[in-house]
This record gives sequence, structure tokens and C-alpha cells, in this order.
Amino acid sequence: MDKPRFHDPARTPELWVERAQIVAEEAHRARKEGRIGPSSADRFRIAAFGIDCQVGFCTPGASLFVPGAVEDTRRTVDWLYLHLEKITGLHFSLDTHRVFQIFHPAFWVDDDGKNPPPFTTITHDDVRQGKYKPICHPAECLEYTKKLEATGKYVLTVWPYHTLLGGLSHALVPSLMEASIFHAVARSHQTHFETKGTHAMTENYSVLAPEVKELGNKPVGAFNAAFFKVLMDYDRVYVFGQAKSHCVLSTLRDLEAHITSTDPKLLSKIWILEDAMSPVPAPPLDPLPPALDFPRLADRAIEDFRRAGMNVVKTTDPVEA
Repeated sequence: MDKPRFHDPARTPELWVERAQIVAEEAHRARKEGRIGPSSADRFRIAAFGIDCQVGFCTPGASLFVPGAVEDTRRTVDWLYLHLEKITGLHFSLDTHRVFQIFHPAFWVDDDGKNPPPFTTITHDDVRQGKYKPICHPAECLEYTKKLEATGKYVLTVWPYHTLLGGLSHALVPSLMEASIFHAVARSHQTHFETKGTHAMTENYSVLAPEVKELGNKPVGAFNAAFFKVLMDYDRVYVFGQAKSHCVLSTLRDLEAHITSTDPKLLSKIWILEDAMSPVPAPPLDPLPPALDFPRLADRAIEDFRRAGMNVVKTTDPVEA
């Protein structure tokens, strides 16, 4: 369909309060003119799954802004409007944190009582030797860093405060939020929001599972089987969001692992919108450790997903049932 009159792609990097009534009225008009039918009539069901498309990652000036995210959002919103009559449901994850979490500065102090600056890495040895001390749960923190490093994926990183619950950075970016309102009204289908990252004692890059699931013989998270089922009930799932090297990558890894363990043929349901996601830039280190070359790691992983049976496409490619 044509882009709605209220939509201005040039405003993608801006922040504003969503104009829900204006958006809804135009969606009603589109329905009345017969351009769009309800999602319930779809015979081939397509999901659009946006990972952490939030102000904290997608808006310039935010603490964890991903370079390239503005252009990704612009392409995504244009794609959603273009194919609105084919997209059955919209699903968005929301990275959701508070001040005192294991990956935020306030959770740790050094010998001088100072919080570590953002992007500090805290190893298991650092905690064991007392270089950085947690403000609470010392035994669990020692166990956490050991288990995290044992996965071979990450070392604990102190991130800037980001996507704090109740704050502006937690919200979906406005242009995408308005697209979701338009879709909901035009297609009579409620937009679904899935929060992640609320537990203070574990990182949660993937929408589907935390990095560590148990501490002190107590659960701190589990695989999100309910949301996995929601996605797998569709005939096709388009994936986009931020960041390609972290939360998108971890979520796709979990999808691949759980689909492979149940029914590998379902991997073909996953369609990765490669030009609707960007990696975290590599830090300015020389030499650059391979584990920190985030763009290269993300590109390599996408190719691995393609070889495994997922589809890798662009927003300019046709959407056909």
C-alpha cells in the first residue's frame, strides 16, 4: 500500500509522542476504502519480529546508539507500510532494565569505591581477586562470571545505563511505533510486545533466553517456550532490529538451536532482513582481538544461518506467500 500521509521518513531520527488518534483515523480510512483487510483472513500468516527497536539503540545521542540504526529503521518502516496487507502480526522485544543490574556501573565498585566506566570488562578472575566488587550477592556474581565465560560467547561487560524501564530510551522509536498502531487498527491485530532483561543477576541478549539460567541453585531465567511457539505458529517470520552483532545474533542462535532440536525443516520459516540491522562497531584497538570484531562476527554468523537453512533477504526484495 502507499505510505500514510502522516509518515515522514525524514523525521526517523527524531523523538515525539506518538500521534495515536491521527494514525488510527488514517488506518480506519484505509480499511473503509477497502485497501486493507483483517489479519484473521490471512491464509498465509507472516510475522514481522523486531528485536529491541528502541530509542536506546536506534536514536542518535542515546547511550547505546548503534550507527546505522536510523537508516535501518527508515527501511523497516517503509517495508512495513509497503507490505502491510501481507503482514499478519507485529511482534517487538523490549530490552527492559533498572539501574542496579549486573551489567550496569552502579552494580560494581573498585578499591576506591568508584563504579567502573561503561564498556569495562569484568572477568571471573577480576571478581575472584577483588579488582571489582559487587554491591550485593558476591557468591552469585562469582558464579555468574564463571558460568558466563564457560559458554564461550561473552565476558561480562559493563554497559552504559540503557533502556531503563520508565525512561524514554525504553520506548519503541516513534516512527516504528506509529507504524505498529497503523497496522493494529488497519488489520485488526494487536501488536505484541515481549520484555526481556528484567532479572538483575543475568544478561539477556537473546529475546528467548538469558545468558545464565541458574545461580546458587535457584533459577534466574529460562527459555521462553511460549514466545517461541507464538513465532513458530506463523508460516514465515521476518527478523530485524538491533544490534546485528548482539541481541539479534543471540536471538537467531537460540532460534536455530531450538528449531534444529525439534524440526529442522522449520528453519526455512526464518527470513532475516539483513539491511534492517547493524552491528555494534569494533572498539578502536590495535591489534583488534578477533572476539571484539563485532561487524565481522555478525556477517559470519548471518552466512552460517543462511547455510543452516534460514533465508537472508533485503527490504527491497518482494514479499510473496
